[in-house]
Amino acid sequence: MLQVKNIEKYYGSKNNVTKALDRVSFDVADGEFIAIMGASGSGKTTLLNCISTIDTVSAGDIFLNGVNIAELPSGELAKFRREQLGFVFQDYNLLDTLTIEENIGLALSLNHVDSDKVIRQVNEVAGKLGITDILGKFPYQVSGGQKQRAACARAMAAGQSLLLADEPTGALDSKASKNLLEIMTRMNREMGATILMVTHDAYSASYAGRVLFLKDGRIFNELFCGERNRSVFYHEILDVLALLGGDVSDII
Repeated sequence: MLQVKNIEKYYGSKNNVTKALDRVSFDVADGEFIAIMGASGSGKTTLLNCISTIDTVSAGDIFLNGVNIAELPSGELAKFRREQLGFVFQDYNLLDTLTIEENIGLALSLNHVDSDKVIRQVNEVAGKLGITDILGKFPYQVSGGQKQRAACARAMAAGQSLLLADEPTGALDSKASKNLLEIMTRMNREMGATILMVTHDAYSASYAGRVLFLKDGRIFNELFCGERNRSVFYHEILDVLALLGGDVSDII
């Protein structure tokens, strides 16, 4: 589904250049759940921003379903995001003036999908994520965990190919975080969602099937969960984080 090929990202100019990504390459298969980890400044958020087309690469290619994102004209980017990418952010990014139902169906409405179909798809995904009872409420009337479920529903409602999550549990307490991670796991396993999640939290990363570790803009290591239970995988993640060095407290 996703191919990242030798991408580089530079910031600054002339004598003050920062290399945020250094020839990063990896593939994501359809239906995978991958976590990206690294200390502050490792390049993980920059990588997600480039894949999401929020930022552009300085060199290299990113293919999603055969389309080279790096070469898309600026006029086509907004349409591409709406149709191919779903987003789950730490701060939810729900519109306060719209109900939960309207927030979830927003991308569908912007794509001029028939209103009856929008309602059907919103209700279907809301039912799977257990938030049917809050569809008529506004974001300020629901909890943080419910907001994040709504953000997940919005990311899935339009049938996007890839769900990108940036520190999705960052604003949640431990109970709501666990609930959200279990929901994302269910979205991956039962609904077929392909998920790429940036996180600093080893516990969150342990829910993924594969973890990529970045250091100084490069892939430092990767772990596959395989048939191991999540507890074993969690401790293996901690071991790799210790090898990354630096201030490990920034990561875990």
